[in-house]
Amino acid sequence: MDFSFTEEQNQIRDSLRRFLTNTYTLERRREITRAGTGCDLEIWRQFAELGILGLGIPQALGGIGGSPFDAMVVMEELGRALVIEPYLSSAIVGAGILVRAGNTAQQRLLPDIAAGEIRVVFAHGEPDSRWVLDAIATRATRQGASWVLQGDKAMVADGAGAQFLVVSARTASGISLFLAPGASEGLTRTALMTHDGSSVAEIGLDAVRLPADALIGTEGGALPLIQSASDAAIAGLCAEAVGAMDALLALTLTYVKSRRQFGAPIGSFQALQHRMAEMLLHVELARSVSYLATAKLAVSDEAERRRAISAAKFLVGRSARFVGQEAVQLHGGMGVSDELATSHYFKRLTLINASFGDMDHHLERFAAVMAPA
Repeated sequence: MDFSFTEEQNQIRDSLRRFLTNTYTLERRREITRAGTGCDLEIWRQFAELGILGLGIPQALGGIGGSPFDAMVVMEELGRALVIEPYLSSAIVGAGILVRAGNTAQQRLLPDIAAGEIRVVFAHGEPDSRWVLDAIATRATRQGASWVLQGDKAMVADGAGAQFLVVSARTASGISLFLAPGASEGLTRTALMTHDGSSVAEIGLDAVRLPADALIGTEGGALPLIQSASDAAIAGLCAEAVGAMDALLALTLTYVKSRRQFGAPIGSFQALQHRMAEMLLHVELARSVSYLATAKLAVSDEAERRRAISAAKFLVGRSARFVGQEAVQLHGGMGVSDELATSHYFKRLTLINASFGDMDHHLERFAAVMAPA
């Protein structure tokens, strides 16, 4: 398989990297984190001007019409720059659900998503779901011409700031999806901050009444859509982790070349050279399986897709833990200080491992797919 980038993908990567290098400094990131919103609206508008918010939206629906590999290129660069804005949750997952299954009225939101005017995020996980996609306790019942939702959602990325939520709920026919305005009566949002500075929210649904056309796709038929959205999110997270590991490797290499001990740069010591080489091997392994996971998003065979996605999530998580720990140790005591970007990369990689299933979860899922029928 040819994994070389197209000219357009190189242009996306180069223009986004220049913008982030000049604009998204560690201090700027700290300011966004202190604000507690998890999204700088000026940065978000500039993402729209760069065209990346519409990459996953077909041209006929008001977007750019990019491929999963275009999104992968973007996610790597966002990981490299430690961007906390909710690109994955809105531009890839939320918009992707509306592209695949939204009705005409719902798809009218897509041009506004591409323009950076609104954000739509996926509210699926629940307090006791533990990454099991069909463990849904939230209920949606028909009352006349309306749907009434009752339940709770946990750790919803950008849940406090998004204008719309795609909410999963169990109906009489099975699991269904609904598009709920964030300002709906009975919908409460409690903003929280993760240890890496990202914004998440606890969502309460207390008799939230939605119109009949809030249903996304067919009633009771949402599980395949949820599985596809989860796979796309995992592939995006793997790409983000690769970008973060690449940057962390570069930071560590610069440090060991400049830090002197016993009259010589510590990078000249053979033992540390071996450790740096192992870090590089882990980064390249993670890059390879990230490419594979992205390629498998287009595969119709669910078992094959799940096998590749879970293998990638496990291997990338293992590599991220190794690279993060080595980077912190090679930086010495400064490796865990807030002043250095090293600690922030380590925190982000740790959170990526815990998102959409940790290593243990995906190792078990991989084993289940591989087990003979």
